[in-house]
Amino acid sequence: MQSPLFAHTEQQSQDRYAVQNPQLLRVALTGQDDVLARKGAMVAYQGLIDFDGEYQSHGRRQARGRTGEGLDLMRCSGQGTVYLANLAQYIHVVEVEQEGITVDSAYVLALDSSLHTEVIAVDSQYGISGSGKYQLNISGRGRVALMTSGQPLMLQITPDKYVNADADAIVAWSSSLRVQMQAQTHSSGVLRRRGNTGEGWELSFLGQGFALVQPSEVMPPQNAQLGQGVAAQFGVGQHGAHGQNQGNAWSR
Repeated sequence: MQSPLFAHTEQQSQDRYAVQNPQLLRVALTGQDDVLARKGAMVAYQGLIDFDGEYQSHGRRQARGRTGEGLDLMRCSGQGTVYLANLAQYIHVVEVEQEGITVDSAYVLALDSSLHTEVIAVDSQYGISGSGKYQLNISGRGRVALMTSGQPLMLQITPDKYVNADADAIVAWSSSLRVQMQAQTHSSGVLRRRGNTGEGWELSFLGQGFALVQPSEVMPPQNAQLGQGVAAQFGVGQHGAHGQNQGNAWSR
């Protein structure tokens, strides 16, 4: 049999994480270190690989229930290679170092099991929260595979050059950055999520680091299970400034 399809063969690599093509990730397992992947992300594997649901502690389940932020993961272990993908999104491998990385959990494809994750809250202007209110902080040393809708833009942030990004387009940023969420609407129309400009919530970044933005503004579901009506969408209820999360963080 002959076909141009045979040009799309496996790309050999010594790296643990190897992008086979822009939308497919190959992860090598040696039996020593497991990898945590998004549930259902496996498209193929070779060798003796086991897939198990990842246990979530009571604290982590509580954080997920109250914030809507968190990861549904499966643990991949054994010896061989596993191929991961999700909705043909573009895949990018990031080396997490001392400063850590803050991400929207919706864009995490896989990460080393040695990394620590914690749900944190992003401060918002007037105590109003939007689509970027809660994020996932990843710390430790290891690798994480992120996904974007289209090819992303990496913005460098310095003390003399701060950056604003649409809360629906931001994917990840350096955990060391100072971040504040604010609404790009007049105060009289702040409850109209997009006002009259088509622009709504944005994140403002200050400090030294980076911010990763995708060329797509993915709207959050309006029926998210965080409450009902205005309370769910804008954090006026338990997710707002006078809510239960006074410590500004939900940990495992």
